[in-house]
Amino acid sequence: MIRNFDIWLSGFKTSIATYDYYIDFPKVYQNIDSIKVELNILNVLIGNTEIESEFIRLMERYPEVLKCIPLLLAVRGKEIEITDEDGSRLYRFDKVAATPEKYAEFMQKSGLFDLLQRHLISNLVDYATGVETGLDSNGRKNRGGHLMENVVESYLQKAGIVKQDDNALKAYYPEMYVSDIQEKWGLNLSAISNQGKTEKRFDFVVKTPTMIYGIETNFYAGGGSKLNETARSYKTLTLESANIPGFTFVWFTDGKGWQSARHNLEETFDVLPHLYNIQDMEQGVMHTLFK
Repeated sequence: MIRNFDIWLSGFKTSIATYDYYIDFPKVYQNIDSIKVELNILNVLIGNTEIESEFIRLMERYPEVLKCIPLLLAVRGKEIEITDEDGSRLYRFDKVAATPEKYAEFMQKSGLFDLLQRHLISNLVDYATGVETGLDSNGRKNRGGHLMENVVESYLQKAGIVKQDDNALKAYYPEMYVSDIQEKWGLNLSAISNQGKTEKRFDFVVKTPTMIYGIETNFYAGGGSKLNETARSYKTLTLESANIPGFTFVWFTDGKGWQSARHNLEETFDVLPHLYNIQDMEQGVMHTLFK
């Protein structure tokens, strides 16, 4: 059946975000739990009129409170480098590497003493949880990169294809390199590895009684030059793999971001018979493709 590109593209989705895509709360709680005792120790500084001397006293008795300080400034690392009129200075917070007075100077000049002394917050555990939540939002890009893989994997499983079972009639293998495919099933994939000079990795490989399928997956909610590069590279991969016996290239993609790169996507659509979106999976393409 000849498919219409415009109709196919119109079915692309705006988002595939899951509930845990936005914030990984278990990770947030775990990170806070690891410093909760030290944060509670530092709570005595809130509203303290003698905050500098109290901080120095705390440092002398509980030097481990240092490890909390970068998070209070929304910094993940254990070191913070400061440049001022006196030059550059590196503060370490994984261990005591300066006098308590030097760390008190950092607290003063960074604004943390002011935040605490003016009672602008009431509890450092709550404050740090909020900061940690904000920092975790930066992880959405990494989580987003796996969303389409998760969607594809769920439909593979719904089609009765089992994970990494060499004895199964139909099985799928996540993140498999060309060299591993060649070794495992004896295929000659030199046409898509530049005669073995490059190491291509597929998001999934599906094995059926008659065919090995190399699968790529992605989802683009927004546009950008990467989409054009992806479409062109997969068009090349399609042409390179077309005459490899026992091997088929499959691409699952989706996302409204493709509207900005529709022409390059259409060029690949015209030469790649196994280019599918989420709507195709919803309509059972896994059952008809992997026979």
